[in-house]
Amino acid sequence: MPATMHLVQPRVIVIGGGVAGLATALELAPLPVTVLAGSPLGDGAATALAQGGIAAAMGADDEPSLHAADTVAAGAGLTDPAVASRVASAAPECIEDLCRRGVAFDRDAAGALALGLEAAHSRHRIVHAGGDATGRVVLEALISAVRRNPSIEILENVRAIELAVHEGRVSGVHAVQGGEPMFLAARGVVLATGGVGGLYAHTTNPLGATGSGLALAARAGAVLRDVEFVQFHPTAIAVGGANKPLPLATEALRGEGAVLINGRGERFMETIPGGELAPRDVVARAVWGQIEAGAVVFLDARAAMGERFAKRFPSVAALCREAGIDPVKQAIPVQPAAHYHMGGVAVDERGRTSVAGLWACGEVAASGLHGANRLASNSLLEALAFARWIGSDIAGAAQAQAPKPRAPIVSASIAADDTARVTEIRRLMSETVGVVRDEAGLTRAIDRLGAIAWGRSRRAADLALIGLFMAAAARERRESRGGHFRRDHPTPIAARAHPIELTLGDLRNLVGAQSVQYAIAGGA
Repeated sequence: MPATMHLVQPRVIVIGGGVAGLATALELAPLPVTVLAGSPLGDGAATALAQGGIAAAMGADDEPSLHAADTVAAGAGLTDPAVASRVASAAPECIEDLCRRGVAFDRDAAGALALGLEAAHSRHRIVHAGGDATGRVVLEALISAVRRNPSIEILENVRAIELAVHEGRVSGVHAVQGGEPMFLAARGVVLATGGVGGLYAHTTNPLGATGSGLALAARAGAVLRDVEFVQFHPTAIAVGGANKPLPLATEALRGEGAVLINGRGERFMETIPGGELAPRDVVARAVWGQIEAGAVVFLDARAAMGERFAKRFPSVAALCREAGIDPVKQAIPVQPAAHYHMGGVAVDERGRTSVAGLWACGEVAASGLHGANRLASNSLLEALAFARWIGSDIAGAAQAQAPKPRAPIVSASIAADDTARVTEIRRLMSETVGVVRDEAGLTRAIDRLGAIAWGRSRRAADLALIGLFMAAAARERRESRGGHFRRDHPTPIAARAHPIELTLGDLRNLVGAQSVQYAIAGGA
């Protein structure tokens, strides 16, 4: 079936409809831009679930250098100080831009921004909107701005399946809409596809966040960086099964004094430096250790919040009510869940990947900001800051010649056991590439994921490919650092304080040619 030739005149194609994608589209205007969203705008984006906020040095006792220092400290030796300084310095203006776009941030009685405290921050610098609904409020404002902008075209329910590369440069996107293939010529492509939480059995992310942008980039020849580093949020609300995201009990609850206890009522974080406000990887491992020992873990906000809970944290209160929990009278059952991917497609200070014509923004990118462990509330900030720099870079670049489209690729069939394969991948990733890892488990993951990537279901192969990248990098990093903890190598090693960068060719060398032959070929 011939592909629909959409947009003969090349435009900038932004793949992703969350904050990173929409902010980039707005920064590119008035250049012609097309946003490809896998679902209707507002659905399927992790941004809408973000309860924390946006970190910005806006207080009288704060400054960007302090914010940058906290970011570097949290990054466990892998954060690029120059990137941290640049992003922290951009934060106040990013907040002001959102105010101009109509975001109503929470304010105190005097009308000043209400600044919250979160783990590993040395100052109150977390800006919130709608209490614990910051992500949703910001996303709604950006959606409204994008829909009003005449230079931005929105194509919803479109799935990008391959990047077209012409003479070493990305020249367009092969996609599918309603089962029909289409080709979109592009002067540049920006990946803003989010993270990898959907690869795990328990996640706070939409289940569609399975690293699709990483697969697109890798097949186009791009370098992936630090893909072994996954942040597990320590306080996902432990309700429901594995077929939907776990609701999140925001870290700001601990900032307000909520404590972690086990089923015996013991506050097990008391002896750990930082207590409940220790870095997320430390808290997640402590919670996981209790669960592995057979305990149930709770977040107890009764003494700290009491009747103020619903007013201060309306979203969490509503989620608790849906689960039959009254947080005023009951402690909230919690568990770690895959929350944020620090690794991604390697980008420079302009958001450029290693492939000409391809940029990446937000969680899909590895900019050097987060290192081995993201500092709380730096994710939305990174997306907003890099959106500005990517927009400026593309606007200043010479327009590439319109490519000659090649024959469309045909999406691989969805095998009858596709759902079963995806379920197996999610379980395997949680068991072997989860909060705690070891050589035996990672090798088991590599062997099984390689076999699935050899199969004929394109969706399962995509998931298996990214899981394979992550497991291979985690096995290669024989130390513990930030969000990556090896039971068999429990301490950091100074000589290993450097990124791991991989291409598909590198992956083949690490795990064997057969395991990635299917992935390199682009599927069945």
